[in-house]
Amino acid sequence: MAVTIRDVAKAAGVSPSTVSRALSSPDIVDAATRERVLRVADHLGWRPNRAARGLITGRTGNIGLILPDLANPFFPSVVKGIQSQAHEADYQVFVADTDEDASAELGLVRSLSKQVDGIILCSPRMKPAELRDAAGLAPVVLVNRKAGTIPAVAIDNTDGMRQLVDHLTGLGHSRIGFVAGPRSSWSAKERLRGLRLATAAAGVELVEVGHFAPTFDGGSEAVEGVLLSGVTAVVAYNDLVAFGLLDALRSRGVEVPRDLSLVGIDNIPMSAMIHPALTTLSIPKEQAGRRAVDLLLQLLADPTDASGPAALTRELPTELLVRHTTGPAPTPTPQSPQRRTVRR
Repeated sequence: MAVTIRDVAKAAGVSPSTVSRALSSPDIVDAATRERVLRVADHLGWRPNRAARGLITGRTGNIGLILPDLANPFFPSVVKGIQSQAHEADYQVFVADTDEDASAELGLVRSLSKQVDGIILCSPRMKPAELRDAAGLAPVVLVNRKAGTIPAVAIDNTDGMRQLVDHLTGLGHSRIGFVAGPRSSWSAKERLRGLRLATAAAGVELVEVGHFAPTFDGGSEAVEGVLLSGVTAVVAYNDLVAFGLLDALRSRGVEVPRDLSLVGIDNIPMSAMIHPALTTLSIPKEQAGRRAVDLLLQLLADPTDASGPAALTRELPTELLVRHTTGPAPTPTPQSPQRRTVRR
């Protein structure tokens, strides 16, 4: 049988109302009494009733998490970080998947805002105005996205893209392609911006090969544009796109990395298991999830922080993992067919 406040009160020799105050508003209870109540509660194994605590504090003890695609292997590690950190703070996590439907995100925020204390939006596809509306419905923290003064955990895409370009130019590549993700993706825009800066600084050419779904099939569909572009190395929007591209290149008789070097982004577990193992930019996914919970709890604790929500932003570093899909740029031969640049 569960231990109740009355059980704690009887064992501590105080009234149930004193126990309630000692547990919910300890500052108004005598220190010696409070310590005795807490000691007895711990000894008896008392655990707070979440619903009752919510009536006292006005909090639900729940956090909402909205994702674009839980099937994407990038997100489970983020979810793991969020759930672990939330559990340590005695919060539960409600997860919702939009299935890459940006129009569903704001509606989910409206629904969840009635059931949770705050919401984490992971890689949201919403427009800035919609994100502002979402932040007006509930305390919101973004992951893998920045938008005005909304608290966020973002990735240092600029330095990450510099690492990729430095690696490829060091191998002699002077014409590098980028297979971008969805047009609505903030990450796709940021990665493209970082690649433009890095290739310009290195004095090499960047070829933009369209926008594709952030999936294996998206990578497969990109193969024609990559082959026509004349690049000797290509950066894929994420590892899933890189897998699809690698498979499609193999079916065309193109050997990676002998004929074409390939780099992914994310470092999902499968990237080290495929053959050849994928060179990829590692994103600290679980750490991003943990930091998002920290920011949300900080926002809940002091929503009027004088430093303002803009100060509640963290940018996490990336790390290039060099494996077996990148190698020296191939030497052009007179028999090599002339290929043209493709922009979609």
